[in-house]
Amino acid sequence: MEILTKYFTDLTSQQIDQFSRLSSLYEEWNTKINVISRKDIEQLYERHVLHSLAIARIIRFKPGNTILDVGTGGGFPGIPLAIFFPETNFVLIDSIGKKIRVVNEVATALNLRNVIAEHTRVEDVAQKFDFVVSRAVTSFPRFVSMVKTKVASHNNNDLPNGILYLKGGDFEEEITPFRKQIQVYDLHDFFQEEFFETKKLIHMSVKNK
Repeated sequence: MEILTKYFTDLTSQQIDQFSRLSSLYEEWNTKINVISRKDIEQLYERHVLHSLAIARIIRFKPGNTILDVGTGGGFPGIPLAIFFPETNFVLIDSIGKKIRVVNEVATALNLRNVIAEHTRVEDVAQKFDFVVSRAVTSFPRFVSMVKTKVASHNNNDLPNGILYLKGGDFEEEITPFRKQIQVYDLHDFFQEEFFETKKLIHMSVKNK
């Protein structure tokens, strides 16, 4: 938990309480439904919570914004972002129902009224969103083709509406076709821990009519 307050010094007491409860909640649910590897559950705050909050280092979502988290798994990056942005609305989806069960239980336990979690595929989502977020569920070109029509046309943030994609490793070839639309952020510029040395955040602007 200290790793969060190290980088985010303006958390409210309610946010600190909600973040601090994530560990016990995920440890409990992970014994029933495996949504986080046993190795990673011990590094929950660094590898999942702080990693998710990298998005908050480049944008502060406005109240009333709607964010779609595709392939949320156990609720990342959606749950940490929903805690951080309590006046922003989040829809978390995954094609695996048992993972969505965990997300719903965690959101209920934390009284996150700005979270909706659904067992569905992105192709079946009709709503438009200010941003689509995800943590490397597939190759970047495939992800763009899956979600680009889900982005709303009206911008009201400092960054243009679009995709915020957390990804690691070498993906230079994947992003080459989108060079004019994207900005790549090195997470090691935000967080000092070794885990973030190869981690990136891609912002891609998407313009829909």
